[in-house]
Amino acid sequence: MLAELKKEAALDPGFKPALLENRAFLQAVEESGRGIPVKIALERESGQIAVYQTKVFPENQGMDEANFKHVERLIKTILWIKGGWKISISAPKSICEYIQKAYSKGGIREFDAQFMTRVYERKFAVELVADEQVPSAFEKAESAGGNLDGCRIGFDAGGSDRKVAAVQDGKVVFSEEVVWHPKTQSDPEYHYQEIKAAIQRAASHLPRVDAIGVSSAGIYVNNRAMVASLFIKIPQDSFDARIKDIYVNIAKEMGDIPIEVRNDGDVTALAGAMNLNDTKILGIAMGTSEAAGYVDGNGNITGCLNELAFVPVDFNPEAAVDEWSGDYGCGVKYFSQDAVIKLAPAAGIDLPAELTPADKLKIVQQLMKNGDQKARRIYETIGIYLGYTLAYYAEFYDIAHCLILGRVTSGEGGNVILQTAGEVLRLEFPELVASIALHLPDENDRRVGQAIAAASLPVISSEPANSLYDREE
Repeated sequence: MLAELKKEAALDPGFKPALLENRAFLQAVEESGRGIPVKIALERESGQIAVYQTKVFPENQGMDEANFKHVERLIKTILWIKGGWKISISAPKSICEYIQKAYSKGGIREFDAQFMTRVYERKFAVELVADEQVPSAFEKAESAGGNLDGCRIGFDAGGSDRKVAAVQDGKVVFSEEVVWHPKTQSDPEYHYQEIKAAIQRAASHLPRVDAIGVSSAGIYVNNRAMVASLFIKIPQDSFDARIKDIYVNIAKEMGDIPIEVRNDGDVTALAGAMNLNDTKILGIAMGTSEAAGYVDGNGNITGCLNELAFVPVDFNPEAAVDEWSGDYGCGVKYFSQDAVIKLAPAAGIDLPAELTPADKLKIVQQLMKNGDQKARRIYETIGIYLGYTLAYYAEFYDIAHCLILGRVTSGEGGNVILQTAGEVLRLEFPELVASIALHLPDENDRRVGQAIAAASLPVISSEPANSLYDREE
């Protein structure tokens, strides 16, 4: 079956894998013998700079639109992988002007520019420069996680469920998963009380609390929430006043307990590193969105955004549009519960409109459990998406292991996704089969693995925490 579907997804025949589209464009440029070099630099916090190069056709030769799309999709990709508040680009004038307009007010990438401005608290800029003026690359990584001494709490804030684990000297003594609805709540008090209740419940199972580790969807700087879809309904003034320091404030209220907050994608990668005892791990969590993280060859977190939900993986302009960013073909619609819901009609499955996305996913999962072949085709299609997209991600990450977590991977559907992705790699990208191992943790780790990994984030000081939860055994 897959041999016949090497270039199209089972339920999505319009799917145009990013890597195949890029390769076709660059091959055409190479065959023309007239390729023009393009150099792109992205600057983010602490003066870190990522640099990428490509080639395009000469201007005014009938290929300008193809040039624009190639460069725009590339910049969009590396911006959401690396992050940045400034783009420096050396390219033909028409391309530079196109990118500058795209990231300006009213441009097609206005959302991206505004988002990065919030993350880095600096006005986003596109700077047109000569080749020799493109800054040199400079990037650094940091160690995090893997600490299991003492009495710890790990909290994982997902979009449809929250998980918490109490860990004592590396042993899980309590864990639970509770459905919640953070994306529909506009009152910050809801989030505050839900998070605090989960952490307090875990604390009740420990003799004391030495540290709290948090895995949370969104972007966090110094344990502060800068942008997070979990809080999408909260007005900006309430976000600034109550949400930015929500985790820090809860830790203080509980006795000034040391806390470490990381993006859930980074914690997914850390969970993989801990489980596999290896490095070069790309972790992907498929839940209400697509979260991702990466642990490099030295076992460090790179500090990049790794917001793969916004990375374009399908270059078909008629592909599904992400409601938040307004862009088409982005990962969120391919590796989350949105993907399942999107594919259901094509599979012949009717999902009642009044249900929540989480409940719609449950229906498909139950059908899959019952052996329904229509549901199976949904997971096969997501697997085809994943196979092609992993090959694309491998252009930007050195991947030895890809770990898949999240609600979408629960049950037999997760096995079908990985089996199909592996078959795509074997058929289309045999050079990657030997270098990338695909992993699906056992069911318990899929559900609470991130909470346990989150617990390992903080380093416990030699000075005991002033916890309100110290008690005698």
